[in-house]
Amino acid sequence: MKEFFITGTDTDAGKTHVTSLLLKLLAQHKKQAIGFKPLASGCEMAFDQLVNADALILMESATVSAKYDVINPFAFAPAIAPHIAAEQAGVTITADKLSSAYKNVKQQGADYILTEGAGGWALPISNTDYLYNWVKAEQLPVILVVGMKLGCLNHALLTAAHMQSMGINCIGWIANQVEPNMDEYQANLDSLKLRLPFPILAISPYSEQTPKLQIYKTLLENFALNT
Repeated sequence: MKEFFITGTDTDAGKTHVTSLLLKLLAQHKKQAIGFKPLASGCEMAFDQLVNADALILMESATVSAKYDVINPFAFAPAIAPHIAAEQAGVTITADKLSSAYKNVKQQGADYILTEGAGGWALPISNTDYLYNWVKAEQLPVILVVGMKLGCLNHALLTAAHMQSMGINCIGWIANQVEPNMDEYQANLDSLKLRLPFPILAISPYSEQTPKLQIYKTLLENFALNT
């Protein structure tokens, strides 16, 4: 089983968009893949439970199906930081609870599990813990989604530096063009290629039509997909 954690440079970097595309890539290669969204806020009631639009996108993109609460075990209505929403709901999020939920995902029969984080890399899950500690404990290889917009250089480099300080295995990054007319898009992309300490895996160009992913060989190698 291959497992990856997809994080972003900030809340709107495009983690769900990219994770969905990666699940569809695995589907094209006839792989059994599932998405996992452990924490989600900004949920709405449907079918007598809180559901999150991002989690539903992952479910639609996967080739392995599972019940909603397996894919998204912690769902909160307010569109605020999950640890604050959890406190308001009287729910305690711990690394042990996340690991227990992750075991449920592992039992669904997938060959690939793509776990999408919430917000950026330094996401609190409580007043004393962060999601990245759970990622490290589970020894998950990390993919960083860089939302290509003003400020992305700072966000990406700070995130990378923190990952390195923790000894996180970040296998690479994906550039997601979130704005159609970003000033000096190519220059920023080149700057990231020069400065980030891990390789680029893919580029997701801005598109109002069918989303596409420009794939680098490194991504195929890490996913063990035939070129």
